[in-house]
Amino acid sequence: MANHGSDRETDSNTRLYNPYHDLNIQVPVNTLYKLPTSPEFLFSEESIHQRRSWGENLTFYTGTAYLAGSVSGAAVGIFSAVRNFEQGDTLKLKINRILNSSGHSGRSWGNRVGIVGLIYAGMESGIVAATDRDDVWSSVAAGLGTGAICRAARGVRSAAVAGALGGLAAGAAVAGKQALKRYVPI
Repeated sequence: MANHGSDRETDSNTRLYNPYHDLNIQVPVNTLYKLPTSPEFLFSEESIHQRRSWGENLTFYTGTAYLAGSVSGAAVGIFSAVRNFEQGDTLKLKINRILNSSGHSGRSWGNRVGIVGLIYAGMESGIVAATDRDDVWSSVAAGLGTGAICRAARGVRSAAVAGALGGLAAGAAVAGKQALKRYVPI
């Protein structure tokens, strides 16, 4: 076991790492490594902003939206396949119908909702980069812009309604996330 006595420095920003800890070998203290306990940044300005980068935002929102759309579409496909069963279908044919329907619906819903997540991530990252503020209003503006862009081909009225709904949805999601952080202990 490692020596836990007075040889260890009492610096709260580092912790000692012993690579031989699990081997139960007595190792001299000079072979221990000091590892930081907080993230390291190349520039001090990076440590001020506690948010994801635009690339991380893009990956997170697109992936999350695609996964949610795929799962929702697969569920819709399962119900559609069950509803379309015929009297003489064998078990093998029923399973095949469920798999085909859920796979097709899951892919198409995932792609559609993933595109919405991609547009939202781009809009939010652009707004945060332009205003240098990451708050509820940035998310609401990104939701408003995403809804308007997604329905722009259907006319101004449809784009305005979708933009308002997108802004409300983004605001509700961010407010819910903040409420969850505040009232649910982890």
